[in-house]
Amino acid sequence: MAVDEFILWFGDVGKEDVGRVGGKNASLGEMVRNLSPRGVLIPPGFAVTAAAYRRYIGSAGIEEKLRDLLGSLNTETGENLAEVGRKVRRTIRSAPLPEEIDEAIRKAYRQMEEDFGRDCDVAVRSSATAEDLPEASFAGQQETFLNIRGEEDLVEACRKCFASLFTNRAISYRQDKGFDHFDVALSIGVQKMVRSDRACAGVIFTIDTETGFPDVVMINAAWGLGENVVRGAVNPDEYYVFKPALKEGFRSIIGKNPGSKEKKIVYTEEGGKGATREVSVSKEDRRRYCLEDEEILSLARQACSIEEHYGRPMDIEWAKDGETGDIFIVQARPETVQSIREKSRLETYRLKEEGDVLASGKSVGSKIGAGKAQVIKDAHDIDRFEKGCVLVTDMTDPDWEPVMKRAAAIVTNRGGRTCHAAIVSRELGIPCVIGTVDGTVKIPDGKEITVSCAGGEAGKVYRGALDFDVEEIDLSGMERPRTAIMMNLGNPEQAFGLSMIPNDGIGLARIEFIINNAIAAHPLALLHPDRVEKKETRRQIHDLTSEYPNGEEFFVARLAQGVGTLAAAFYPRDVIVRMSDFKTNEYAGLLGGEGFEPGESNPMIGFRGASRYYDERYREGFLLECRAMKKVREEMGLKNVKLMIPFCRTVEEGRRVLEVMAQAGLKRGEDGLEVYVMCEIPSNVILAEEFAEIFDGFSIGSNDLTQLILGLDRDSEIVAHLYDERNEAVKRMIADVIARVKKTGRKIGICGQAPSDYPEFAEFLVECGIDSISLNPDTVLPTTLRILEVEKKLGRGKD
Repeated sequence: MAVDEFILWFGDVGKEDVGRVGGKNASLGEMVRNLSPRGVLIPPGFAVTAAAYRRYIGSAGIEEKLRDLLGSLNTETGENLAEVGRKVRRTIRSAPLPEEIDEAIRKAYRQMEEDFGRDCDVAVRSSATAEDLPEASFAGQQETFLNIRGEEDLVEACRKCFASLFTNRAISYRQDKGFDHFDVALSIGVQKMVRSDRACAGVIFTIDTETGFPDVVMINAAWGLGENVVRGAVNPDEYYVFKPALKEGFRSIIGKNPGSKEKKIVYTEEGGKGATREVSVSKEDRRRYCLEDEEILSLARQACSIEEHYGRPMDIEWAKDGETGDIFIVQARPETVQSIREKSRLETYRLKEEGDVLASGKSVGSKIGAGKAQVIKDAHDIDRFEKGCVLVTDMTDPDWEPVMKRAAAIVTNRGGRTCHAAIVSRELGIPCVIGTVDGTVKIPDGKEITVSCAGGEAGKVYRGALDFDVEEIDLSGMERPRTAIMMNLGNPEQAFGLSMIPNDGIGLARIEFIINNAIAAHPLALLHPDRVEKKETRRQIHDLTSEYPNGEEFFVARLAQGVGTLAAAFYPRDVIVRMSDFKTNEYAGLLGGEGFEPGESNPMIGFRGASRYYDERYREGFLLECRAMKKVREEMGLKNVKLMIPFCRTVEEGRRVLEVMAQAGLKRGEDGLEVYVMCEIPSNVILAEEFAEIFDGFSIGSNDLTQLILGLDRDSEIVAHLYDERNEAVKRMIADVIARVKKTGRKIGICGQAPSDYPEFAEFLVECGIDSISLNPDTVLPTTLRILEVEKKLGRGKD
């Protein structure tokens, strides 16, 4: 066998060479050959072929011994896995490396030294011939060795890498997936190191890892070498980019969530040998984003190029060189969970009762699991884990996989959405809450707990075994009614998942949720922190906005990202965004809000909605909202956003609001911008034709309309029994306004609570000929089926 058969340079291989160089190396070669011209940067290197591995094992005459050892494995319990794995690896490492392979590796490395200098630093990565398949990830099964320098250290790292084909987790994984251990061979990738120890690195997915939403690129980033992100040893930054708008040239960063990034892996020189060590990250760098916006967009474009080339969602590792500033792609493999999930069936989990929250973090998936907590802080203790319990630990790595598959749920202190615990949990289909920080302290060992990932991005761990429902719905072949069925939604964290439910868009996007949760501070306090009286409040505002030039930019960016996420999730369907509708007491409850809000005895019918927007007491705050909406439409490219004005008492008031919006660059009719008005005051009904002259559509707010028609406060326990949207006076007024608005040629829908609560009210609206009904997400499917029946009765089926 020629020596050349043991070494192949990345530029000489492609995706057809998995059998020769394994999935990882074949993918690197494929990208070098096809994607380098499109701006995808790949660090140079070479593959030690699978033929070299087979020659190594064959020449040593150890295959039979390896088969005997693996044959002694208890496949049912795996209780002797550690012992068998240790003996197999020791047998391989002690075998002599054939001279022709040893020399081939040294010769290739010397060629790299010609380009990068003597003892240049390289990464030594495994590339198994069965890895990176669409149906099985094999991620992290073998070892990686970083900052390897010199021929001797490289040859030794290659021997260790060959032996790592039989790590405990790799043996267990192949057993579970039904792969014969000797049908798999190992190639090795020797790749020039990227000096991300002086910058940052991370992981990219070209699909949302939790919901399977296909139109985003998700990027994780942390300081130093990328191993900490992959292992879940840190809570990384998380960025989302909307692919369709990015491809049209827009700067469509719809999410930027900072991670704590407490540790990083850097180079160290000990005893003259290349190595790595973990160090603490400075407080300043922990608060700082790892990537600038241009770098986020550049990475997203490279990820899209890779996805387009492979024709499927991808899992990608990247690294930024701190010396040159260049960003490199160091690995790319198919995503193996969401991309193969059955899309025609929707499974929803719902807690039926509440409990004490013991810990919270980021949710992985959308399921709920319960069981006895087993707090395991050290990998040496994993053998005591009992099947059906909840694994609670600091973080996991591939050595934990044999016990993870026996868990009802998993909770970790550390890790981001692309960490090991998250990847394996998705593949196993079990709920996982990551990044709780102190879950191992707050969750009592041996007690029953419930792990819920059913509430969006925030995952929670509850005391006790709580009751929950699981509903599975077949979405295939579901008809669509003529009446548009939309959603009421304000939480961006739930948007990707809820968008999978058959719908016609968002009929009411409440930005109050975003202001409360992602911003937390009063807009005027952000604009004028010097006018905030309390020193502690000023400090909190400073901490909130430290990543931004000032409070104004913080407000605009965070609101735009929240609305952008909602709009991206439902794109290109309409997303009707209602401008802020806090009452004065609610605004006062925001950070720094007390000094900017008047006291009112009845805020429900006081200084709220449209009246605030042109008033000098709040106009500056409204202009910030306008800037954010302009950013969403023009910078992010989400033109499906329509705006809606709440609590507009008079036509003249509506005109004044539209003038302020136009001054802020949001002119109705320009660039397709439509502006709706809430129909929630009797004057909106009485003067429907006049309001129709200045607005593009109406959305009936049945909650406020009902209390103003009946003259009662729905929050008053004394008269609450009289509050009912089905009251005949309310129904007549709604029927009247629907008929009159439709005569003007404008659209009219409803976003109030009534059709979500009362199916018969939804039927009444269809009979009146309403254009759209916006519902709470959990009522969309049953109400859709009911409306289909009503439309068939009325002979109004969809064309």
